[in-house]
Amino acid sequence: MRSLLLILGICLATVGTLTSQTTFHANGVQDERPGLYALTGVTLHVDYQTVIENATLIVRNGKIEQAGKGITAPKGAVAYDLTGYHIYPSFIDLYTEYGIAPVKADGGRGDGPQRETNKKGAYGWNQAIKPETNAVQLFQVDAKAAEALRKIGFGAVLTHQNDGIARGSGLLVSTASSKDNEVILKGTASAHYSFDKGTSTQDYPGSLMGVIALLKQTYLDAQWYAGLKNVKEFNLSLDAWNKLQKLPQFFEVRNVLNALRADKIGDAFGVQYIMIGNGTEYQRYKELKATNAAMIIPVNFPKPYDAEDPFDALNVSLTEMKHWELAPANAYFLQKEGIQFAFTAAGLEDKTKFLEQVIKAIQYGLTEEQALQALTATPAKLLGVYDQTGSLENGKWANFLVTNGPIFKKESQIVEHWVQGNKYSINPKNAENLSGKYKLAVGTQTYTLEITGKPNAPEIIIKTSEGDTSKTKVTFTRKEQLVTLNYTLTGDSALVTRLSGLIQGKVWSGKAVVPGGIWTDWMAEYIAAIPDTSKPKTDSTKTIVFTTKSITYPFMAYGWDSLPKAQTVLIKNATVWTNTAQGILKNTDVLLKNGKIAQVGSNLSSAGVDRVIDGTGKHLTNGIIDEHSHIAISSGVNEWTEASSAEVSISDVVNSEDINIYRQLAGGVTTVQLLHGSANPIGGQSALIKLRWGYAPELMKIENAPGFIKFALGENVKQANWGEDNVSRFPQTRMGVEQVFTDHFLQAQAYAASWKSYNALTPKTKAGIEPPRKDLEMEALVEILEGKRFISCHSYVQSEINMLMKVAERFGFKVNTFTHILEGYKVADKMKKHGAFASTFADWWAYKMEVLDAIPYNASIMSAVGVVTAINSDDAEMGRRLNQEAAKSVKYGGMSEEEAWKMVTLNPAKMLHLDGSLGTVEAGKDGDVVLWSDNPLSIYAKVEFTFIDGIAFYEMLRDEQLRKDLAAERNRLIQEMINAKKGGAHTQKPVKKTQKLWHCDDMEGLEGFGEEHEGHGH
Repeated sequence: MRSLLLILGICLATVGTLTSQTTFHANGVQDERPGLYALTGVTLHVDYQTVIENATLIVRNGKIEQAGKGITAPKGAVAYDLTGYHIYPSFIDLYTEYGIAPVKADGGRGDGPQRETNKKGAYGWNQAIKPETNAVQLFQVDAKAAEALRKIGFGAVLTHQNDGIARGSGLLVSTASSKDNEVILKGTASAHYSFDKGTSTQDYPGSLMGVIALLKQTYLDAQWYAGLKNVKEFNLSLDAWNKLQKLPQFFEVRNVLNALRADKIGDAFGVQYIMIGNGTEYQRYKELKATNAAMIIPVNFPKPYDAEDPFDALNVSLTEMKHWELAPANAYFLQKEGIQFAFTAAGLEDKTKFLEQVIKAIQYGLTEEQALQALTATPAKLLGVYDQTGSLENGKWANFLVTNGPIFKKESQIVEHWVQGNKYSINPKNAENLSGKYKLAVGTQTYTLEITGKPNAPEIIIKTSEGDTSKTKVTFTRKEQLVTLNYTLTGDSALVTRLSGLIQGKVWSGKAVVPGGIWTDWMAEYIAAIPDTSKPKTDSTKTIVFTTKSITYPFMAYGWDSLPKAQTVLIKNATVWTNTAQGILKNTDVLLKNGKIAQVGSNLSSAGVDRVIDGTGKHLTNGIIDEHSHIAISSGVNEWTEASSAEVSISDVVNSEDINIYRQLAGGVTTVQLLHGSANPIGGQSALIKLRWGYAPELMKIENAPGFIKFALGENVKQANWGEDNVSRFPQTRMGVEQVFTDHFLQAQAYAASWKSYNALTPKTKAGIEPPRKDLEMEALVEILEGKRFISCHSYVQSEINMLMKVAERFGFKVNTFTHILEGYKVADKMKKHGAFASTFADWWAYKMEVLDAIPYNASIMSAVGVVTAINSDDAEMGRRLNQEAAKSVKYGGMSEEEAWKMVTLNPAKMLHLDGSLGTVEAGKDGDVVLWSDNPLSIYAKVEFTFIDGIAFYEMLRDEQLRKDLAAERNRLIQEMINAKKGGAHTQKPVKKTQKLWHCDDMEGLEGFGEEHEGHGH
């Protein structure tokens, strides 16, 4: 009997691997019989929301032929009785590299710069843009990896080459261990993108904003290329890019702010991305909802930190602690907000724990139906293949899991995995629970079997009667449905009874050899469960409840439970620094209403006011405006790789999760210009933001703000201190810097002229010629020529300051602001004549050669000449105390207090063309005011309130309470992690992370670009 079953199993396995049509030549006899199977008695999960008990599933030629109840098995079908088992659709992973060999770096490069691509052929100019990569041509079945995927439930995966910014196409394959051409379900299934250069050795882009600019320019180039009537230069990359646009578009973003950035790119070009996240999506789930993007999310929840040593615990930020606690609830928050998502196993150190991690997500609020949907129907629909897979409906691929219980119960196991109609054993079928009492009949004799213990190692006792206390043990072996039992009732091994047979649900039967060598029939039938006398177990899927109050904005220390709103606020009896002809007013009230300064006066009525603040003995001023800041910028302040990077924009990389925003609010700062660095003569575009702490990047930006761009002069741009490997990029001298400006403005003039000529043509004439190519770099420079974008220029030496003013005058525009301008006192008269502003340091000098002539009287001298002058920070730490920096000019040069204060309020507002709404305390201006405990120029002054648009974004008393609350919250989380360790959880060692504080000459950028929470605060 056993031999017969073994032979039958081998035959069935052979039949199961065949397809209905042979597409290749092979040596020998070919068996082309159709794989026809009937799986009966199952609990069938047709899809994530449809369950049929006692169902039958018919599989023919790798497809589902019928699924439901009351179905008769077709003639010739191999039947499997799966009573007690469950069948689910196989899982689908949309983010893998399965079957694609790791890519090697493109070409070699030396220690110096590489400005051109190393890739040979008719491809695009940038190595990181490789849409021509065709994954189906690279794919090869990897039997070992396929087996690993099947074991954790994946029957199909989307795979692509995970390299570059534009990564080419992906393909959908099954995880069957078959030939390459047999497992491909969709050869060109998707297009893939990221913010990561990958193995490209080309310098550009060197920052996240450079990556974004490159993607935008590539979209524009591809559209232009597609519209050409006569292609003079064939471009494989742009041709491939255009062919991919109708496919599902996948974008690896790595963090939630990058998801918002990718969505902006997509919106600009009519593309809706499917985004691959990193598990932090819950931290900005409302903003993510507004993108309409579906998310592919990992389940690589962080381990608790080993925080038993209090000094080690200091190295773990509150953000990291809270993410440990909340990461498993990521999927719950997304589904609660109605965001479509699918799970991926990517990022798991141990992928065998995948189902365990999904179960953890269920414990944190996700339902089992939602989890199954995220593993089956959702990924299939996102890829547009729900007609082929994702459920067990007629005509779909026979990709399904056989489990010995509900799949999301910890004690359940995947027994078999069928992929394209091929059966793969995962765990032996004896893994189901056999426990209970059975009536055993051997020939004419009857007994009772009592089965207890684990499913894969049951303990069996045979009793001759109810009163039998001998506890005679039965030896038991099993291979799938075949079982063998041996027992001896008298203790004489010569009198052993041997049973062999099949398990069919609750009934076992077969042949027995009783003492004396006599053959007979035997049968065991389930009678009842055995009462469990052990301690009750906790529910393995107990739900842990979180609310949106668990999330703060931003997700770090000092964040808000809910974003603050504007109120009607009356500040009474303060000393008000108006920055107007009224000067400083004593005992004055200021009313903030609807985000504006509504009234300034005495004895204002408190009727209808939400909040009254006593300003007696205190000083009220405008919020400080920092003309030159580098806080709140993600992944690089410089696109240093080219002499001109006018196409890039800091606006694309505003980082709302920077603790320095809060710190500077505590110093009275309300508005800043986020500037590109000074690594090249023509830098990138600026972002003008208000420090709306907790708000997402787009809501921090000042609406309808004028456009600015960073230029630079001197040592940095000519690469004087970059080392011997950087001597080839033009310019290398101060003379060359001037020529860069001249050349680029000449190009911009020619570019503008070409568009002007084209736009003047009639539609009929336009239809017969090629349009100019839109160039983002030239667009920005043309805006300067047309007075629509203003220059803030990094500058030190008087000769270069004079040079740039002459270049500007030659091309008909003026330099808006010279920033740093430490030799401004030498050319102040020329600057006034030109109409330039000056934004300087109060007393920085001697930190490099070109600042040796700096003096602390610089600001006072320029102001005295009539140049509108400001004091800036250029430094995250200095930005907290610009009030004190302004006070230095009272000492150095005898400037009045009011004029000194204007250098950090009204004057920078004028420079940024924002003085229509900012810079003075008067009715109608924005409600951006600060209440100080003392004269704001005093080193003893503390900020008590910082209002922006009438919203109190900083309060000193709230800050004091927050410090206590945060200490308590840290202690709670540390105790939770210690308890988790005691409970057996694996831990990770705390590693202190330090925040990168950007400065003008920093050239780091894309390294670790996925991290946003670099400065968490404790």
